[in-house]
Amino acid sequence: MNDKAAAWVPVPSIDIDEINSDLVAGDPTVDVAIYYPSNLDAPHHEKVNVDLIEHGFGKAKEIFGAVGVQLKLVSFTTGELDPRHFAIDSTVSSEELPSLRFVNMYRGAQRRPSRLSSDALEAFETIVGNTPGNDRVVHLVVLQDVFMTFYEELDFRTWQPKTISTGGLSFPGYMYGSTMPRHLRGLITITDLVKSKDSWKTIAHELGHKLMNVSHEYRDVSPQHEVNADGGLMLYGTGTEIPAGADGRYHRERLHVSPYIYRESADGVRDWNPDYAEDGFYYDSLYDGISVELG
Repeated sequence: MNDKAAAWVPVPSIDIDEINSDLVAGDPTVDVAIYYPSNLDAPHHEKVNVDLIEHGFGKAKEIFGAVGVQLKLVSFTTGELDPRHFAIDSTVSSEELPSLRFVNMYRGAQRRPSRLSSDALEAFETIVGNTPGNDRVVHLVVLQDVFMTFYEELDFRTWQPKTISTGGLSFPGYMYGSTMPRHLRGLITITDLVKSKDSWKTIAHELGHKLMNVSHEYRDVSPQHEVNADGGLMLYGTGTEIPAGADGRYHRERLHVSPYIYRESADGVRDWNPDYAEDGFYYDSLYDGISVELG
């Protein structure tokens, strides 16, 4: 970890031992580290503050705990961040193309994965750094604006680029795969926890992208960039279900084989799930038998 990140300190009001007091030795566990810059512009505090993060993380613990995966808060730190990192573009937008027309979104992303922009890479290296074990931790980073560009299809041969300011972004394996530096693959950004009545589930939703490695989809809803509906956790709405089996798109099964999961014995020895075999794309062989072959 670089000097800037190492200088960060624990948030005084956060009692990590209390938050982790429900953890059970031997149960499937995911480590989560939270980074909250102390010098973000004052108006942004209404969108994300320590209380909102703590509440959202608590709800995420409930949602994942209900399906047998516990979230362990390993750190919640604060410190000054260079203001030029407050806002980033998530990808090299000039390299993005519309979804390939003759394969599904997941196959298309595997052929042409997204790439981190240079400013995103610099920001994440500054905040998270490259310490041993970083690749097995989920890193929740609070920033002010994270922009994402994608294409909406107008007709069979016409697409329109669309740039949005995200409330949260998971930089998932199914989109970045081999282009994401391994020590940064656990990155999630959080920028807005109040933009809608359902924003309380943003942290859990982004963790779903990272841990299940699926897009916005649910049962008979195929993956899309944006889906507003009150279905499961992976749609924009109030739903929190993580369904199982073929009808549930194997969301629960994919969660439980996540490389971010370990089981820790009473004497502190960790047994990790197997890692990705093909860079963590949707059809990685880690998910053999629990991936949906879309048209």
